[in-house]
Amino acid sequence: MRLFSRQRTQGQGGFDPVEISEKGGVRFLHLGGMAVQSAMRLRDPFALELEYTRAMMAFLLFHPEPREAALIGLGGGSIAKCIHRNLPACRLTAVELNPGVISAARAYFFLPPDDERLQVIEGDGAAFVREQPDSRDVLLVDAYDAKRIVEALASAEFYQACYAHLRPGGVAAFNLWGSEDRFGIYLHRIGQAFGGHTLILPAEKKSNIIVFGFKPPLPDPGFQTLAARARELEGVLGLEFPGFVDRMRAFNNVGNSGFAL
Repeated sequence: MRLFSRQRTQGQGGFDPVEISEKGGVRFLHLGGMAVQSAMRLRDPFALELEYTRAMMAFLLFHPEPREAALIGLGGGSIAKCIHRNLPACRLTAVELNPGVISAARAYFFLPPDDERLQVIEGDGAAFVREQPDSRDVLLVDAYDAKRIVEALASAEFYQACYAHLRPGGVAAFNLWGSEDRFGIYLHRIGQAFGGHTLILPAEKKSNIIVFGFKPPLPDPGFQTLAARARELEGVLGLEFPGFVDRMRAFNNVGNSGFAL
């Protein structure tokens, strides 16, 4: 893997250095090591290269027309770019603590400049969520340092704030690592914060597990309805939503006519 650029944040809180590498026509973002935080195929820079990012977009199965969304943890900006390009009626606020990550997303990963539908904020994601209750239809949380999930974004209090951050009928999506020794603790905290109204979607190729949390009134599609919506979204976005629906059905406690929320 050829390392062609390295950015190191100086004098700003001791953030992990941001590293950029390329291999096989794919550009990668790393934080303080070689673990991949974000990836972009150079021939198709607005596609979602990593499966877990495509899985996080499955929030559209439950809330297909969000007006306001928030993303905690920018990475290379893959999800932000996808929402900005494909959901013209949605305003997205992305919050990232590490200024080097924001700079890298704009310099190396084609993240567009702020406009009326995209705002990137350098700041504390936990504080942002806590201080703006009942303000978003969709909340996406994908915040890791070089080794593990950021603890401030995985506490019981944070997940409770995520629930409060959503408007009625809102949905949150959390990216967790199933291989992490505290995975069960985080999953339990999310379940408690959302009153048990959760679904999991494991990524097929890696240990990422997307956990969806729902704020009442709950979505009411049975799996037949979800499958039809997945086929429609696949045609529009080119994402493998039908396979995601099949996987959710296999990995959650559901009946034939709907899912247990």
